[in-house]
Amino acid sequence: MNDDQPTARLEALRAEHRQLDAQIAELSETGAADMLTLARLKKRKLRLKDELQSLLDASVPDIIA
Repeated sequence: MNDDQPTARLEALRAEHRQLDAQIAELSETGAADMLTLARLKKRKLRLKDELQSLLDASVPDIIA
C-alpha cells in the first residue's frame, strides 16, 4: 500500500465532512429541508467522523511503554 493513499483518503473524507457540515448549516438556516433530510445528512456526517477517527487510530502504532 502506498503511504499517500491513507493521506489522500483522509483528506477526501475531511472535505466531504466539511461539505456536509456546510450543507446542514445552510438547510437549517433557510428552513428549506425537512427533518428527515437533515437527519440523514447528520447521520452521514457522523459516519464520516467515525471513519476518519478509525483511519487516524489505525495510523498511530500501539506503543507499549
